[in-house]
Amino acid sequence: MTLGRGAGPRAQPPTARSGLPPSGFKMLRVAILLGVLLLVAVTSCQERYLSTRWHVPLYVAIYPIAADDSPVTEAYVSTLDAERFKPIDRFFAREAARYHLDASEPFRTRVRSELSSRPPQRAADAGLAATALWSLRLRYWAWRVSGHAREPEDIRMFVLYHDPALTATVPHSLGLTKGLIGVVYAFAAPEMNGENNVVIAHEMLHTVGATDKYNAVDDAPRFPDGFGDPSQRPLFPQAVAELMAGRRMLAPDKWQQAASLDEVVIGPVTALEIRWPQHAR
Repeated sequence: MTLGRGAGPRAQPPTARSGLPPSGFKMLRVAILLGVLLLVAVTSCQERYLSTRWHVPLYVAIYPIAADDSPVTEAYVSTLDAERFKPIDRFFAREAARYHLDASEPFRTRVRSELSSRPPQRAADAGLAATALWSLRLRYWAWRVSGHAREPEDIRMFVLYHDPALTATVPHSLGLTKGLIGVVYAFAAPEMNGENNVVIAHEMLHTVGATDKYNAVDDAPRFPDGFGDPSQRPLFPQAVAELMAGRRMLAPDKWQQAASLDEVVIGPVTALEIRWPQHAR
């Protein structure tokens, strides 16, 4: 049996059920999104101010994550302890003394238990809106996996370790001032400990406002702010690398990844960005 015209319950338009026209729903969604973004912006400004006063150490929580199912990676991650990251603390203490910083220990690292969850990844072709959404997802994920820590955590660094036999190159690491979060892609190999620490320290400074000092096209350190000592004569090879470039210039067309933080300094432009005094010795 078929129902004739007018028989049975008549479907109501959305406006009759909700009381809001479709345009009202859209405006409400936009208003909520703008409110969230405004809250994030205000919180970020507050975090930025508090994280660069440099009166007391910033506590850096390092969360190791096995990025693959390799037993090599799992064995490496299981051996990580506080001593493995002490070179990072010593590096920043050395540079703080060179810049006459009030805080003799700018950062203090702490190793947390291994995480089984991995952070959300940003799509390579993500636009502005997608990147903003990914940033919010990352911050929520970070809060969910680490939001109940009993000790203070000013900065959270999530370090994903890869078996170098399975992964020859890793994605670019990142550090966000919004939320003071870093995501580092590292190698699960003892001989890579020094280079891993350079990358972790690099991303740590991103969280407090430092910018990259290398060319995006070929990763070459920029002159002069990306050179460890732009006034050195002869200019090449550079004796040290600038942290936010991460590479030491050997010749005008040749550079090399810093093997450890012993080969790295914080340059004056980076110091200015993170609000350190401008009187390095």
